Amino acid sequence: MHVAYLMNTYPVTSATFIRREIAALEAQDVSVTRFAVRPWDQPLVDGADRDEQTRTTYLLAPGGLRLAGMALSEGVRNPRGMWRAARAAWQMHRNAGHATFVRHVAYLLEAVHLKRAARACTHVHAHFSTNTAAVAALCARLGGPGYSFTAHGPDEFVDPAAASLGLKLHHARFAVAITEFARVQLALAYGMGIWPKLHVVRCGVDMAVLRPAPPPAADAPFVCVGRLCVQKAQELIVAALAEVHQTHPQARVIFIGDGDTRPAIASAVERHALQDHVELRGWADNAAVSGALADARALLLPSFAEGLPIVIMEAHALGRPVISTYIAGIPELVDHQTGWLVPAGDVPALADAMRACMQASPDELATMGAVGRARVEAAHDITHSAAQLKALFSNYA
Repeated sequence: MHVAYLMNTYPVTSATFIRREIAALEAQDVSVTRFAVRPWDQPLVDGADRDEQTRTTYLLAPGGLRLAGMALSEGVRNPRGMWRAARAAWQMHRNAGHATFVRHVAYLLEAVHLKRAARACTHVHAHFSTNTAAVAALCARLGGPGYSFTAHGPDEFVDPAAASLGLKLHHARFAVAITEFARVQLALAYGMGIWPKLHVVRCGVDMAVLRPAPPPAADAPFVCVGRLCVQKAQELIVAALAEVHQTHPQARVIFIGDGDTRPAIASAVERHALQDHVELRGWADNAAVSGALADARALLLPSFAEGLPIVIMEAHALGRPVISTYIAGIPELVDHQTGWLVPAGDVPALADAMRACMQASPDELATMGAVGRARVEAAHDITHSAAQLKALFSNYA
């Protein structure tokens, strides 16, 4: 079995789960050719990601003139396929509205390149239902391999009509949702007629690598892992920590990640005089992230918008409780048995959860961690997830 994986920007430090998914498929004798629209424009901190970059074909790499030449040649050799793809690209542009014509022409050019480069592949699987699914759909209309895609959310579900999500679902062989919540959003975008083509395959982690960590030290910090951005609301952690310090002055938080809101977070730390209690580490490789989670009291993730973050699975697999918000797919994994869920944006509730975690006994924290690990082992083992994907590829391709 030979499939193509298509991503927008790949590899990316904040999305190593895709690399692990591909590796798990290859371990089950699925040949995977990697494609991405473009490389990441930041340094890759993990050696495995740097190696992955060398194995990836980038659709925009030939440049505009060469891509246009490929499209002209495709039009001469395959006029019917080019007409079908061009009509689909025009419909996507009409659905999106505004000044999107050039963008959808680019999708068509990328699709021509993908069709040529993926000749040996029997199926294309795109991660995310956005531009990658559009390119995969246009490639199929050209006469290339059939396709599927994995939908994560939450941005993918904001305006499904403008994103032509229904069109992408209609032409796909099948679609994968990472949570039951995401599956429902896909059905809402198309209607229940699409339900048989929708499959829940949960993102996974390597349980053999993420072994239960020893009990946390008495002074163990909270750890937040992820891109620093408005959607993940890390600024609220600083405000909550300021409240927690009134009763627990020893509380500390370590941030791992980087992004647009780093200056605002640093400013909040200074404003609350928490410089000795907050550390902004920037991006780290997988081993450093796992080590930080293993040394943590709990994972903190007070997000406004998520799918179901991989780092929650990693924290639970290491035996650590999680403090997060009850949005999207998060409650499908986290509840009062494995941590604390609070309303998004509620700083006092977040502070209360942090205090409760500080006051929990080692046995209580260990019990939460054990239940969390059992849930991840049952639903988020990467080997099982890869087997589900392999079966879908076999059944539909």
